[in-house]
Amino acid sequence: MSETKKISRFAKLCESILFAHKKITLFLIAVITVVMAYFASQLKVDAGFMKQLPLEHEYMKTFIDYQSDFGGANRLLVAVMDESGDMFNAEYFKTLEAVYDEVFFIPGVDRASVKSIFSPSVRFVEVVEDGFAGGNVVPSDYAPSPEMFEVIRANIVKSGVVGRLVAEDFNGAMVWADLLENDPATGEKINYQKVAAELEKIRQKHETEGKHILKVIGFAKIVGDISDGAKSVLYFFALAIFITAVLLFWYSGHWRLTLYPIVCSVIAVIWQLGILKLLGMGIDPMNILTPFLIFAIGVSHGVQMISAWRDSLIHQVDGQWDSEKASRAAFCALLAPGIIALLSDTIGFATIYFIDIRIIQELAITATIGVALIIITNLVLLPLLLSGIRMKNFASYSTKNKVKADHVGSFWQAISKCARNPAASLSILVAAGLFAFGYLKSQEVQIGDSQAGVPELREDSRYNVDAMRISEEFSLGVDMMNIIAATTEDACTESYKAMDNIDRFAWRMANVEGVQKVISITDVAKVITAGWNEGSPKWRQLSRNNYVMRQSISGIESDTGLRTEDCTAMPVMVFAEDHKATTINRIVDAVNAYKKEFPPAYNDDGTLQSGEVEFRMATGNMGVMAATNDVVKKAQIPMLIMVYAAVILLCLITFRSITGTLSIVIPLAIVSLLAYALMVYLGIGLKVNTLPVVALGVGIGVDYGIYIFSRLQQLLRQGMSLVDAYRETLRLTGKAVLFTAVTLAVGVGSWIFSELKFQADMGILLAFMFILNMIGALLLLPALVYWLMPKYRSQ
Repeated sequence: MSETKKISRFAKLCESILFAHKKITLFLIAVITVVMAYFASQLKVDAGFMKQLPLEHEYMKTFIDYQSDFGGANRLLVAVMDESGDMFNAEYFKTLEAVYDEVFFIPGVDRASVKSIFSPSVRFVEVVEDGFAGGNVVPSDYAPSPEMFEVIRANIVKSGVVGRLVAEDFNGAMVWADLLENDPATGEKINYQKVAAELEKIRQKHETEGKHILKVIGFAKIVGDISDGAKSVLYFFALAIFITAVLLFWYSGHWRLTLYPIVCSVIAVIWQLGILKLLGMGIDPMNILTPFLIFAIGVSHGVQMISAWRDSLIHQVDGQWDSEKASRAAFCALLAPGIIALLSDTIGFATIYFIDIRIIQELAITATIGVALIIITNLVLLPLLLSGIRMKNFASYSTKNKVKADHVGSFWQAISKCARNPAASLSILVAAGLFAFGYLKSQEVQIGDSQAGVPELREDSRYNVDAMRISEEFSLGVDMMNIIAATTEDACTESYKAMDNIDRFAWRMANVEGVQKVISITDVAKVITAGWNEGSPKWRQLSRNNYVMRQSISGIESDTGLRTEDCTAMPVMVFAEDHKATTINRIVDAVNAYKKEFPPAYNDDGTLQSGEVEFRMATGNMGVMAATNDVVKKAQIPMLIMVYAAVILLCLITFRSITGTLSIVIPLAIVSLLAYALMVYLGIGLKVNTLPVVALGVGIGVDYGIYIFSRLQQLLRQGMSLVDAYRETLRLTGKAVLFTAVTLAVGVGSWIFSELKFQADMGILLAFMFILNMIGALLLLPALVYWLMPKYRSQ
């Protein structure tokens, strides 16, 4: 028995079971939809810092090991700027102290990490006639007066916080605070939107036009701004539904044929969100677009179903139109290609789960659930709804659409020529050129951020404007990587070899392009050594004498963040101009080069020999970015291989044709490369948020090829020549593919107006992939069939 007959028998069996239980099926779906709508309404936005980290990466193990000693990368920075240009006045200090106190009490803030010039841990040390003197930068007996402000100014300079906690030209100061992942008071995961809202309250309370302005940055603020911007996604979602409905009505010619595909797609989204709630998950602001992609895939398959239903209806005997008969025929025709297309999508999205970053795994779960549900809503619910259509004017509708369907216009005649020479050869030559261009350009794609600021937000967004102002006013900037110098116990006081190694490493890092400044314990130790010797510059060096070393280190407490209590770890803090991928790569390469040049020696049991230093990357926000970029770089090729392997395997199982599978997959591969080329052109870096987009594009794009090849193969097996079979395929399926791609591209293209840049970028990328995958399926697929399956050319 032929494969076609086996599939036909299976489809007939499913059809008879489904339509025999039509009412109970519709009732169950309605009940489930109501229940899922309730759970979906309970779904909350769930942002988290730790789930954006590749926790198994070497750098992140260092990050976790030393997070309690040196803080994490989840930091808030609040800069209070005095518009007059001089911060030394009573009103400014009152505002700065109030901001410091209010940040201190934000739920989820690690209170031990909060720093400003009012913090007891921010101190100065100076050399005086009889030794050293020191104290708090802001004296405990502070009372506003010109004399007191002069004292504070001098203390700030002596404390070494200029450029870090205080602006270089003394027109503002900062409050630093690290956020914990869980609120220590309640033990619950902190709500980043609430933290962002608290920061905005502080800003609104203390910002005075013409006097004081507050600049706020940090992961919590990013999440808050993205969450606020993500609310606009709902408006764009509604706009996309409206655009889809208008175009669908124009295409189908009947309001029910317009309504039903949209309703089925929306039901899939409702079920998806409800299941996420039942699984105990939320939806991350970075994944807020995934439900729309599910809606888009649902509409894509829905258009194929109503096209098949309409074609079956208009070719029934005049006067004997039966919508249920048409629904049964459409169900049987599309069951196999529909299932294979949706399974390809499902398995393709599921493969993304193997990337060991939690936020990507959540996206994989969300997308996989959504696509799997479309199998129910579009291949079960939609045909049942179509079977109940009753028209008063069946005759006029059938006649009008029969004329339209039977007429193959000049546009489609021209496209059908791609199934024969010379158009077939020309299509392949153009595709080869695009492949070469895409491949070469894709090599330039940047792993990580390709621009300063936060690329998820617009360049002129408040957050990026704040970040730019802070980086201008505070010379050390906000981008930092800590390389941990791990060594043996008490090395800072007992091992000149270890301290000299750290000092040479710090000097090497200071000379890397893009590095603003490097701070390490050795710098401070040298200053203190000179201080004990009347401040002589000759003594500003590391001593080989253990007693002098102990004297130099004794004043450097562990709460300074320069060492652990036992000196087994000392961070080398590298401050960079920005966090662009190129800057991070230069620093990482320099660290690796030094480690290769000066490898540490180990004992037989794997511990470090006395005085040896192992430089471990990395903490700080740039350390997190370096780890993430490394994982993304390693994951992008395996991810695409897994996605394409899933598509290829399912196509081979379904169509039992290697050449047919190649005809479907080759256009997808070219579009993937061109998508990378577009990312280079738009300046979009490949990172956690953009990595899955190409895979999602493949999952959606493969549907076009599967539907067209499925119909084409069916007609070829009936004995039609390739040209005639493809012309008929275009009439039955090609029009629906073109319409779907254009409709979805217009829908996502509206995202370009979003206040979220990453949504606008994703809209451009997805619209690009929708259109090019459609063009590949319509123009390149038949050309490939012409050359790869020559037996069908003139049968």
